[in-house]
Amino acid sequence: MKKYICIDVGGTSIKYGLLNEDLNFVTTDEMNTEAQKGGQNILNKIIEIVNKYNSFYDDIDGVCISTAGMVDCEKGEIIYASPIIPNYTGMKIKETIENKFNIKCEVENDVNCAALAEHFAGGAKGSKISVCLTIGTGIGGAIIINNEVYHGAFGSGGEVGYMNMMGSTFQELGASSVLVKKVAELKNVSHETINGKYIFEKAKEGDLDCINAIDEMIEVLGQGIANICYIINPEVVVLGGGIMGQKEYLYDKIRDSIDRNLIPFIAKKTKLEFAVNQNKAGMLGAYFNFINMQKRKVKDVVSY
Repeated sequence: MKKYICIDVGGTSIKYGLLNEDLNFVTTDEMNTEAQKGGQNILNKIIEIVNKYNSFYDDIDGVCISTAGMVDCEKGEIIYASPIIPNYTGMKIKETIENKFNIKCEVENDVNCAALAEHFAGGAKGSKISVCLTIGTGIGGAIIINNEVYHGAFGSGGEVGYMNMMGSTFQELGASSVLVKKVAELKNVSHETINGKYIFEKAKEGDLDCINAIDEMIEVLGQGIANICYIINPEVVVLGGGIMGQKEYLYDKIRDSIDRNLIPFIAKKTKLEFAVNQNKAGMLGAYFNFINMQKRKVKDVVSY
């Protein structure tokens, strides 16, 4: 049975595991990213992980990588990364891994990978067009059309967090980090002393500050999602990120906001789902990206 090394590079931790072609993880683990040490340190950690599995198994069929930052998928290198990971921009991950281990490697952005995981094995399974949003420190977005990520002309397709709204941007109004800061200001406490879990617990107890702040976030999400639906017209919108673990509290409220901000014909046909793959989404999506990229290369050779 074919086996694939799957690696998900995040700002805080690197999750990794060995996946078989039945989509079962043989083993999983994680390590600290230590992002502050820079891009070369992260590349060294990726090499360490690949070497670990490659030394133990002699039938590795691919290295599948999901990572923070903007990625040139053809070259498998980082074309832009925020200062949170210094000197990550320009890292030639695919080239390095393939040259060192003689194993095929593919690299994709982490939000795109999460969207692929939901599209093939989650809330958007069976759809032709889906949108996945991750609600966290910011708002990440990815568009899947006919089983492939839509990257746009220059690789920034799906960057919906920067969408202009109400004199600001989608993520500056609707991210979960904004919710935490808003409640902290209302309670006159440091935003570092509370989190989303605290806010939802208080809201369920009837705390009006928390209820109103959540409702404001929901209205922003509803408007933003509606705007995206008018442009993309997806069959399914999938919401992910830690805060979406509050599905019982949020689902009906977000659904209502979307419906109020869309014309009935579109609202009726647009499904809303919450992400199901959780912490394994990046690794699983990296695998689906690997398979997509390999199929595309075979088609290119045949066409040529």
